[in-house]
Formats: sequence, C-alpha cells, structure tokens
Amino acid sequence: MMMLFRAAVVLWLAVGLLGCGSSSTDELNQWMTAQRAQSQPKVKPIAEPKQFKPENYTLAGELEPFSKQKLTQALGKEASQAASNGGLISPELTRRKQPLEEFPLDSMTLVGSMVRDKQPVALVKVGPLLYQVRPGDYLGQNYGRVVKIIENEVTLREIVQDAAGEWIERPANLLLQERSK
Repeated sequence: MMMLFRAAVVLWLAVGLLGCGSSSTDELNQWMTAQRAQSQPKVKPIAEPKQFKPENYTLAGELEPFSKQKLTQALGKEASQAASNGGLISPELTRRKQPLEEFPLDSMTLVGSMVRDKQPVALVKVGPLLYQVRPGDYLGQNYGRVVKIIENEVTLREIVQDAAGEWIERPANLLLQERSK
C-alpha cells in the first residue's frame, strides 16, 4: 500500500513538472524575440583619415647625423672631456690610500670634535674603533677629502661619476650623532 502511495506521488509530481516546463519556455522564447527586435546597436561611422602631406627635407646641406665626420667630432669631444675629467681623478688614483677609505661614509659616525695643537680634530667611530680625523684626511670610498671640521660637522669633498660618466666634485657631510638611551 505504501508503495502504491509513493508511486502515485511521484507520478503526480512528474505530470505537474511537465505541464509547467513547456509554457514557461514558450514565454521565455517570446520575450527574448521581443527584446532582440527592440534593441538595435548604434555604431557611429569612422571619421575619414587625415590626408598625408609630405615635407621637404631642408637640412640637405647640413652634416649627416650618421656620417664618419659626425662620429669623429663626437669622439674628439669625448676625448677632450676625458682629459679634463682625468685631471680631477688622476691625482686620487696615484696617491696612497688612507685606512678610513676602506669604509663607506654611511658606516661612519661623528662622535665628537676637539682642538689639538690649534687644529680642529674630529672623532669618527667606525665599528668598535675610534679615529682622529684632521682637515686634509680622506674618508669614505668616493675619494672624500676633509675640507672643514666644526663642532658638530665634518665637511668633505667627494669625487664621483655622474650619469654621463664624468667625474665631478660633490660635497658631503658627516654630522654629529646624538646618543639615544
């Protein structure tokens, strides 16, 4: 009896679903057709391309940019710059290095200054060691020469290469660092 009841319920559900399925699909298809008919894409036409007007080459009498003559001029100019820049760096390359030139400037700390024999002396700490620095001494890896020592600052003149590869002078400072507790 229970089986007969279950079969009746399943049959009733199947018939109910079949009746609902066909009518909703028909309505959906009608709605889609109506929507397609109403919507029309609006495309603007592409503008005409601008007319190309060729220009005459007016620099025919000038020096051609890829000629041997232009290359020779550029190499001559570069050689003269190298000679003038060589005067700035060549004395630095021939002198004997000092101990504080092994360390980068940012690894050094100015911890104090004093006057000894009427000449200012800066106390510079590198790692656990303390060094005495006088004007004319060299610091850092960029050929930094001490120009001036005042109470809380050491002023240097460094020689570095710029973006074009030329040697230039650049000022640098080592400032007194206050101890934090």
